[in-house]
Amino acid sequence: MPEGDTIFRAATALNRALAGQAVTGFESVLPKLERVEVDSGVTGRVVEKVEARGKWLLIYFSGDLILLTHMLMNGSWHIYRRGEKWLRRGVDMRVVIRTPKFEAVAFTVPIAEFHTTESLRRRRVFNELGPSVLAAGYDDAEILRRLRSKPEMTIGEALLTQSLLAGVGNVYKSEICFACGTHPFRTVESLSISELSCLVSTARKFLAANVTDSSDGKSVMYTGFRRTTGRMDREENLWVYGRRGKPCRRCGATIESRKQGLDARTTFWCPNCQDGVGID
Repeated sequence: MPEGDTIFRAATALNRALAGQAVTGFESVLPKLERVEVDSGVTGRVVEKVEARGKWLLIYFSGDLILLTHMLMNGSWHIYRRGEKWLRRGVDMRVVIRTPKFEAVAFTVPIAEFHTTESLRRRRVFNELGPSVLAAGYDDAEILRRLRSKPEMTIGEALLTQSLLAGVGNVYKSEICFACGTHPFRTVESLSISELSCLVSTARKFLAANVTDSSDGKSVMYTGFRRTTGRMDREENLWVYGRRGKPCRRCGATIESRKQGLDARTTFWCPNCQDGVGID
């Protein structure tokens, strides 16, 4: 599933390509979206901005029209110059937004809805999002408050709960816990404020590092692999995720993994580097 950094990069790229441009054509295979084009018109509006909130992507059009999308496991947005051949099959297309220079194409996006500002406020799940990890006004104190409101939850589950903090996915969950030396199956109530603060600040650090170029602070539009170790080699880019049975990069102990939470997402950790005090 695309995590917050992927959606942030997609939104930044779409904003650069589309913002301020008039829509010259709109197409969708989704009846409810096509109905809006027929009834009130998307064509002729101006794209005002594109932004990310956690794992959601929003495209704002003039006249109080907002396209809300979520990628879930396999969705993606592509940008093409007009006339350029698509890299995905036409059968995978869900939405096309055309401007004089570009085509923005959503492929296999499972959630795509038009909203007004008011209906978006009422949109269940979206209106329950916690602070976005990549938001300019990232609020550590508010996220700490939300985490501590779920004392019985394991920290691995809490980091994935979008109503507590928005944007962290399964890869980063394991990597954040490793970086802070925290066992992902410890409960929130067992963690000190300093331990929780480490997790919150590291979440921001890791995701931000994958959307910015350290040389000039500009957003990176690459679609390559994530890095938490700081190493460029694809075989050395992560600390623990996907490394069950392999030696820890720090201490050499064997990396372990187990399903966690109601969604049974696989969590990875080092039994030596990560404090498992109180874990049965």
